[in-house]
Amino acid sequence: MSKVSVTLNGREFTIGCEDGQEAYLRDLAGLLDERVSGIAGQVGQIGDVRLLLMAALMLIDEQKDTERRVEALEAHIDRLRNERHGAASLQAEERQRMVSCLIDVAERLEAFATDLEGDPPPETGGADGAEEASDPHLADARA
Repeated sequence: MSKVSVTLNGREFTIGCEDGQEAYLRDLAGLLDERVSGIAGQVGQIGDVRLLLMAALMLIDEQKDTERRVEALEAHIDRLRNERHGAASLQAEERQRMVSCLIDVAERLEAFATDLEGDPPPETGGADGAEEASDPHLADARA
């Protein structure tokens, strides 16, 4: 365990810390001293305990504000993820519709090519030219 000397509001304090954390602790103490000095500049020297209490309350307030912001950002990220997932689902559905349309067009082109070659079209369940009546393009091509 190491010991570090820090200055706060003009007074020196010795604090114990883990080995290797000395510089970090000095930086933290420096930030706290700046905060305490700022408060003392506004309200005067009202005592170390009161200055430290005010500084601590201000720092906790900032921490709570930061936590609220983090929570809001995390909620926003969750909303964006859900929207992206919804958009991906819609894209998959649209892709499937396009595939179905392309298959339908390919089947029609195949039937049209078969008809142009003179081969009889395969039976698709329609009787007496019902298929021809429902597809005017095939009827025009045969004429």
